[in-house]
Amino acid sequence: MNNNFDQLIDRRNTRSYKWDDMERIFGADDLLPLWVADMDFSVPPAIKEALVKRAELGVYGYTTHSNDYYEAIAGWFNRRHGWQVDPSWISDSPTVVTSLSVCVEQFSAPGDRVVIQTPVYPPFYEVIEGNGRIVAKNPLVQRNNRFEMDLAHLEQLFAEGAKLFILCSPHNPGGRVWTRAELEAVGALCIKYGVAVVSDEIHCDLTFPGHEHTPFSSLSPEIAELTIICTAATKTFNLPGVQTSFLITSNKQWKRRIDTRLKVLGLNYPHHFIEAAIIAAYNEGEQWLDEMLAYVKGNLDFALQYLAQHLPEVKPLLPDGTYLLWVDCRGLGIAQSSLKKWMVEEAKVAFSLGSTFGTEGEGWLRINLAAPRSIVAQALEQFCNAGKLALK
Repeated sequence: MNNNFDQLIDRRNTRSYKWDDMERIFGADDLLPLWVADMDFSVPPAIKEALVKRAELGVYGYTTHSNDYYEAIAGWFNRRHGWQVDPSWISDSPTVVTSLSVCVEQFSAPGDRVVIQTPVYPPFYEVIEGNGRIVAKNPLVQRNNRFEMDLAHLEQLFAEGAKLFILCSPHNPGGRVWTRAELEAVGALCIKYGVAVVSDEIHCDLTFPGHEHTPFSSLSPEIAELTIICTAATKTFNLPGVQTSFLITSNKQWKRRIDTRLKVLGLNYPHHFIEAAIIAAYNEGEQWLDEMLAYVKGNLDFALQYLAQHLPEVKPLLPDGTYLLWVDCRGLGIAQSSLKKWMVEEAKVAFSLGSTFGTEGEGWLRINLAAPRSIVAQALEQFCNAGKLALK
């Protein structure tokens, strides 16, 4: 197939959140944006063809899903992850964040503590606090240039009464692909204390060689009954603007509660274009994905080498997957309160501020590597040049 991931696609003036909303978010519009987690790559050709064909109908009324939709999802998880998904376990939701919020609302009570492992994707805080619950942090520990779980502290939180845990697997922003042994240890604690798990696995397909994603529900039938997996094809195939995701749980009672709540919220009618995109993605997008992952791994190798050579004072974690690079910038000596200003005015780049992932992320930046290498190279050059000046 040989997709051209070096192609420069001009996304300005396309209502792109990543490119056209920079001035509102960062205070400048002349930056190189490697922040929000979408790709600057064209989607697989099969997806474009399917969407064009669907658009040519010319009538965009209420729609439903066919069995082909559910079979495409189940087939994908069987092939890519060795997980046998029954199509009856699947529920549609517009976004994973929507799913997380519904799960917090349905499987905890106001005032309850909900556990998250920080630093972590900012909406985790929002769906907990916005639903009147309390964030209970289980901070990740940095060892051997990667994040590891503090299982003793996690057990303490469960023993103190927390009954809901939101897992980020693979981890955003740290890029950890949790091993089966790590997840089994978490699962044992959840069984012991009767803790429900909402597992955000939207990055599940984005793993590098030597690292294999394990769906949390696949660990055992007992763990599956305590678990709701929230995931999507959107990160895998660059489809976040299509607004499609799904929840998967084998717990029939929990699924009925989720489906009822989604219906009450008016979210039970699927988007007109979702099925066409998902069937094409999961049935015809596998080669594109493999080529894209190889390209992003090349970007990662380039970025790690470039930073080590040109600005060794910053220390990136080594990710097992995702297209995100979590970089410790505290060695630059820039105050947390000034980091955004320096990044915008001196480096002229837009990376995600680590502080938005929690206090544990202060002094860090997250770089999105899913872009043509020329863009990544230019952004890193600007970043390193500004970093050298900051050190003088």
